[in-house]
This record gives sequence, structure tokens and C-alpha cells, in this order.
Amino acid sequence: MSSLRSLGCLATRYGARQAVRPALTTNVRTSIIMRRTYATAPPPPPSTGNTGSNPLLWIGCISLGVAYTYYQKKRAEKIDHLVHLEQLENAKASDASKQEQEPKPKSKSEPGNATKKEPTNKPDDSKKTAPEKDINYQQVYNEIAELLDSNEDYDDGSYGPVLLRLAWHSSGTYNVEDGSGGSNGGTMRFRAEAEHSANNGLQIARDLLEKHIKPKFPELSYGDMYTLGGVVAIQELGGPDIKWKPGRRDQGENKCTPDGRLPDGSKKVDHVRDVFYRMGFNDREIVALVGGHALGRCHLDRSGYDGPWQEAPTFFSNEYYKAITSREWVKRDLPNGLWQWVDKANPEVMMLPIEITMLEDEKLKPYFELYAKDTAVFFEDFANAFKKLIELGVPFTGKEKEYVFERLNM
Repeated sequence: MSSLRSLGCLATRYGARQAVRPALTTNVRTSIIMRRTYATAPPPPPSTGNTGSNPLLWIGCISLGVAYTYYQKKRAEKIDHLVHLEQLENAKASDASKQEQEPKPKSKSEPGNATKKEPTNKPDDSKKTAPEKDINYQQVYNEIAELLDSNEDYDDGSYGPVLLRLAWHSSGTYNVEDGSGGSNGGTMRFRAEAEHSANNGLQIARDLLEKHIKPKFPELSYGDMYTLGGVVAIQELGGPDIKWKPGRRDQGENKCTPDGRLPDGSKKVDHVRDVFYRMGFNDREIVALVGGHALGRCHLDRSGYDGPWQEAPTFFSNEYYKAITSREWVKRDLPNGLWQWVDKANPEVMMLPIEITMLEDEKLKPYFELYAKDTAVFFEDFANAFKKLIELGVPFTGKEKEYVFERLNM
């Protein structure tokens, strides 16, 4: 539309010139021609009664006539020059108008000639980049931290676990092969992705941030908000420092990923590797990330399973690994037709079917045992793996500041 509008303005401008300028040019030329024919001096002044001639008077009159003629000649030359410049300008305008109307050849980057598919996570250049936004991210962190214990009746008294799950699930859809999915875009705010079976219950976390955080920081992207919520949960509930930087850009519903990219707790270890290898993780990183189950619990009406993974579900520690590697696990059937593992000594504590198959895998088991013995190693590996997870597919510019946030409550 902008090119058509420019063309219309150009055509109007050109037509106006053609209609007005020729008449002006004709008048100017007529005046110039008339003045060029004036080459005699003005008539002599009337006689004062003296019958004799005055040579000095005649010399003065002739000099004035010559000077006036010279002045008119130079003025005519100047006008000629201006007319010439005007004609050149009109010619250029005419050429430009013709070029605007001619169809342009297709660029190689246009759909008809493209040889390579554009990446899915293409930056949205119409919006500000993170360095251009006036956001105090430490203040955002503090505001989210204040929400964690704001409702003692929710679950185990903290929104931390559900915020961590939101960050994990909004990031864990990434596909390294085509660059689709991941935290960039904040696409779980759309129903098409929010209603994936693995995302049941995350409306609680999204609504919490939408109500209390987004209005205070309107320039904060949803992807940055969701992932920062997970960082707050980990740090404020006793976990390691997580390095975080902004840069995720909101995208449309067409960027939502298909259902089925997140882990299914009812399956086996091969499924785990399929999901995590698709994102670019190795075996050690897989086991480190599953340690996030130190926080929170399962719900029958969300995941279909029931109970926490250890007795302190609002404190981040390596207790998950101690529990899974040292306790005796027995099967328990659930009313919905599924089954889960429970601690024989404390049936309130559970493990998903997929987790025990991971523990039994000869390549994964050594990492479970390592993290059960060494909290420091687990914290370091988890921090690195989680940072990698929430940055998958994000189109950083290289100018973003990386934050290690000061804790509010620890």
C-alpha cells in the first residue's frame, strides 16, 4: 500500500507540473524575447529651452542605455538557466514515474524462488529487542518472588513448583532439527498449546503472572516472563543460582507446537531419550533436569498421577535422587486406570513409571547415584542444564545482559 500511495503522489505531482509549468515557461520566454529586442536608449528628456546640444548629457544617456541592456542580458541568461534546471527536474520525475509502474523482477528471497525454508523462530523486527526495553528485571524477579507464598491454601503453600513447571513446559517443546518450539514466542498463552495434555493445570501459573506481573511490566515478553518465573522458583526455594537473560519475543498462534513433544510419564526410557535428544541434551543433562521433581507434586486431575516425589516439595535439594536410589518402590493402581510407583514405607511419596525405567538404565543410573551423594555437583549440573533448556531457540542478539538475581527470601 505504501508504494501505491507514493506512486499516486508522484503522478499527481508530475501532472500538476505539466499543467502549470509550460504556461509559466512560455510567459518567461516571451518576456525574455521582448527584453532582448530592447537595445536603444530611452528617448532624450524634453528640451529646457536651450537650443544648443549638451555632449555630456548625451554621453550619460548612452551609458545608462548600455548598462541597462547589459543588466537585462544577464538577467535573461539567469532565467534561461533556471528554466533548463526545471526541464531536467521534470524529465527525472517522468522517468521515476515510469519505473514505479514497471513490475520489479522477483527477488531470490521471495516465496516463489526460495531454495531454503526460513527458520521457524524468526525474530520479530517490529518489536523492541531486550536491550531497547526499559525493564528493571531485578524488580520483576522481586515481584514474582512476593507471589510464591501469597496463597497458603494452594497445594503445599507455594506457587513455586507450578511456576517451575510452566518454565519447563514452555521450553521443552524445542526441536533442534528445525528450530521450532522452545520458550521463544511465549506460545503457551494460546489455547492451541495451553490445552496440550501435558500442560494441564498450568493455567494457574499463567493467570498468576498475567494478573500480577504483566500489567506492571507491559513490555515484558511472555517467554521472558514464563522462564523468569521458573528461575525465581528455583532460587527462592533453595536451589542454585540460575543465569538468565531476556530476549524472547512474542509470536503468533501459528508458532504453537503440536501436542506430544513433552515427556509422557507412562512410557519407558527410550521415550525419554527421544524427547531430550530432540532438544540437544545428553544423558547427564537428562538426569540433572529430572531433578526438578524435587519440587511439587502430581495431581490426578492434571497429570493423572498423585503425590509428591519426596516429603519436602517446596524445598529444592538433591532429596529426589536420595529417595529414588534408596527406597523400595511398589506398584499402586490408580482410580483412572493408570498406575505409579510408591514408597513402601511412605505410600504418599511416588515415582512415575518412566522414572524407575530411567534408574534401571545402565547409562543413566550412575548420574542418579552421583547426584544423590553430591549436592554441589547436582546444583552445578542442574543450573547449566536448566539455563540451556530455557534458552533453546531464542534469537539473542548478543547485546543482552545476563543476570544472576539477588534472592528476596533466602
